[in-house]
Amino acid sequence: MYILHLSSISQEGCFIGLTVFLFYRLSSGETWNPLKLHYQLRNVRERLAKNLVEKGVLTTEKQNFLLFDMTTHPLTNNNIKQRLIKKVQESVLDKWVNDPNRMDKRLLALIFLAHSSDVLENAFAPLLDDQYDLAMKRVRTLLELEPEGESLKANANELLWSVVAAFTK
Repeated sequence: MYILHLSSISQEGCFIGLTVFLFYRLSSGETWNPLKLHYQLRNVRERLAKNLVEKGVLTTEKQNFLLFDMTTHPLTNNNIKQRLIKKVQESVLDKWVNDPNRMDKRLLALIFLAHSSDVLENAFAPLLDDQYDLAMKRVRTLLELEPEGESLKANANELLWSVVAAFTK
């Protein structure tokens, strides 16, 4: 397990000694321990959606799913999504660098998060077969990296690799 510890965030020192993976599990609600409930981030999805609606990125719609109505939040502007997909495609095809520590950190994080969310294959779907195979091969090389080893390299972002370790477990 990756052992990078979070620094003290509060005056009580409540985050000292927590690994990133443990903090991720606690904050996502994956605990039944009543003493750890103060770590949980409540209604994260709803709060994010509300803020994105207020900023005009998403809209709010009601959709009927057989037995119940559900609130959905589709994008208001699909161009931004297409630009982001194009950027991800280019990063693993045309602008590929063989060293993940030389990649744009936000783009590298986006690739890992898209994979964890099972939407990365959708981003590569419009590609030609050869391009798709190459893109998936390069993503697999990123996924097969050892986060602990990568974090020890020069100019590595330790926090990024600790979050990668938590998401890929």
